[in-house]
Amino acid sequence: MNFLDDSLLPENQQPLVIQVAPYGPEFLPGDSDDIPLTMAEQVQKAVDCWNAGATVLHVHVREADGKGSKRLSMFNEMLSRLRAAVPEMVLQVGGSISFAPEGQGAEAKWLDDDTRHMLAELDPKPDQVTIAINTNQMNVCELLSPDDVAGTSLALPAYQQAYREMWIPSGPAFVEEHLRRLQAAGIQAHFMLGDVGQLETVERLIRRGVYTGPLVLNWVGIGGGADGPNPYNMMEFVRRVPPGAVLTIESIMRNVLPLNTMAIAMGLHVRVGIEDNLWGRKGQRMTSVEQVEQMVRISRELHREVATGAQARQIYRLGDHYRNADETLSRLGYAPNRRTGERGATLRLAA
Repeated sequence: MNFLDDSLLPENQQPLVIQVAPYGPEFLPGDSDDIPLTMAEQVQKAVDCWNAGATVLHVHVREADGKGSKRLSMFNEMLSRLRAAVPEMVLQVGGSISFAPEGQGAEAKWLDDDTRHMLAELDPKPDQVTIAINTNQMNVCELLSPDDVAGTSLALPAYQQAYREMWIPSGPAFVEEHLRRLQAAGIQAHFMLGDVGQLETVERLIRRGVYTGPLVLNWVGIGGGADGPNPYNMMEFVRRVPPGAVLTIESIMRNVLPLNTMAIAMGLHVRVGIEDNLWGRKGQRMTSVEQVEQMVRISRELHREVATGAQARQIYRLGDHYRNADETLSRLGYAPNRRTGERGATLRLAA
């Protein structure tokens, strides 16, 4: 991304888009008082987060017994209720669906490719579905301390072992087919990327014309197969993202606040919620709504506007679709593909 002399001035920055992930599929009922269990509670949590200032909702669904749902019918019901309750909110379905293990010692895994492809058939359709790139380890426990997981199921050795061994199945065939189906359904792909290598894969998909839409993505600095929450990692990723992309910073536990504060100051966007973090100051629990409110306060202290629902949709360029690879590269600010016989740096020529 490009930073000019005036890029840190809030009047030159986009309004802040706050993503919230309040459903915490890796946690079990009882792990937190902030986990909504019934469908009505899950919808009310979205309303509360919207009222606090969040404009993008990362959606997972729980069954009546509180376990993460793997039924598309439950997602359809949830989306229908959310459309009525928070009509201006951007609804972003988590592409893993639900990955919580069924019991102590059970394997923690994402659903199979065929099931995940069915996310393109949700009705009503969400605004976005998240997609990971490149099959990769997702050891969400690597950075967790005993303090981080105190009082939760992730403090139990069997659950820790399950999540330590979790991996993301996201190979080339799945990614290309999933992007094809999402684009055909008019659902925006939201890329969840853990390092620059994954960003490079997305660029190649764009250059081949596999993906022809806005580049809306999270840098997922959670370690365990992705970048760790090191500012140098974040800044290198920011440097490599094209200027026409929309970048949100995502991290884990108490790293969320300092990295999000940097993101707000730099004109980037943020993600909060109990799926990522349970804590305010050390030893003090913090709800998803309180985390949203904190981001609003920090943004206002820096004199940066917080996005409305309409502004978030405009920033994400929901509904946009480009004709081909050349137009996509141009809209995103990437260098054009090399023309036959062209040598040296590829340049976009003035019309």
